Amino acid sequence: MKLFLGLFFIIFTANTTFAQTSYHKMGQKALIDGDFKSAVSHLEKALAADSSDVNTLYMLGYSYYHAASYKAAINTFNKVISIKPGDNSAFYYRGKASNNLANETKGILNTDREKLLLSSIKDFTKAIELNPDDVKLFQNRAVAHRDYGVLKGQKIPNFYDKNKAISSFRSCIADFEKVLSITPDRRDIITQLADAKAYLQNLK
Repeated sequence: MKLFLGLFFIIFTANTTFAQTSYHKMGQKALIDGDFKSAVSHLEKALAADSSDVNTLYMLGYSYYHAASYKAAINTFNKVISIKPGDNSAFYYRGKASNNLANETKGILNTDREKLLLSSIKDFTKAIELNPDDVKLFQNRAVAHRDYGVLKGQKIPNFYDKNKAISSFRSCIADFEKVLSITPDRRDIITQLADAKAYLQNLK
């Protein structure tokens, strides 16, 4: 009887591992092909067998992000970071997902937008600490600071905060200037920097 149970456990484990590996591979292929909805479907099934597989979790978070399922992406990258707290790319994509979710036009309160944008800024800051040479991190933090400045600069009763808006635009400008110090020919950044300076001037 013990031998039978032992063999059953080995066979069951082998089948589960095979299924997980199969779904993982199909999810990886779908991700590479840019079919993010299919990738999500396969990778969710792979995680059903092992919810702590950080590689599968990362690919799932990445697929959620590119499928515009930003809440799911944030939740998944939370798990990645809890397992692998030094993964700057996980902080980057969680920050991007939070920023994108904050800018959705329907169904989000301004107080929730504020929390998302502050979380986004925090994530980009952490990613910069982990990889200070990655220029896209400064660019994305600049955008998050700009969006937060715009949000707090709206004259909404009990929400408007001129000082926070000014501080955020100053941080935005500093980050855009950092990007230009590394890549001086970025005309898109030059334009965004000029816009940020004009907005700041209007706030004063």
